[in-house]
Amino acid sequence: MAFGAEELRVLRRALALALHPRPVSAQDVQDCHRLAESLDEAMREGARLRAFLVADLARYRAALPGTAAGYLALLEEVLAVGHRPEPDDLAALRALRGNPVAAALLERCQVLAEQDVRARLARRTAAPAFAAAPLVPQSRTRLLALPGGRAGSGVAEAPERKPGEKPAERPADKPAAPKPGPSEPVRRPVPTPGEVFPRRKPQPPAGPPQQMAAG
Repeated sequence: MAFGAEELRVLRRALALALHPRPVSAQDVQDCHRLAESLDEAMREGARLRAFLVADLARYRAALPGTAAGYLALLEEVLAVGHRPEPDDLAALRALRGNPVAAALLERCQVLAEQDVRARLARRTAAPAFAAAPLVPQSRTRLLALPGGRAGSGVAEAPERKPGEKPAERPADKPAAPKPGPSEPVRRPVPTPGEVFPRRKPQPPAGPPQQMAAG
């Protein structure tokens, strides 16, 4: 993919804006959009060209060995546009290894095939290792290095329990009586009506008045 002089100027301005954001004019925005559309069209055209060449290569490969010269030239062109050699290409090159051009292409294709195999194996081994990584719940993580964590709280960890052993019973925690805070006033008990107005003890009834005897 080659850029013209005008496209290179637009690309340079776009890179400068990406590194140092600043207000841009409407013309710069339109130029960047046109450059992006040109790149998309070039990528689509490259994909169509590669598909055409791969299909043509398959026709030449099917007609081997009579089309060896055309097949080898077409294979070099397809590799240049990003095609990766297929198993049929490796088998055909092994059959044509007496040709110096075929032998050189065979070495090149074998290197590319080994790179593809290693990349696929790396992706397959990386995915299960990531999936099998143990996930520790956030509530069970040990915060020993942070201030105020479990190391500084003074709470003893429970000992590990052996298989089949019943967990030890925890003593019932007695609720502590709430203490009044320093700023809270001490509440006094409210007196009952009996304490405010004590009942008077009933006096014994007075006896009948005594009449003094005359004389």
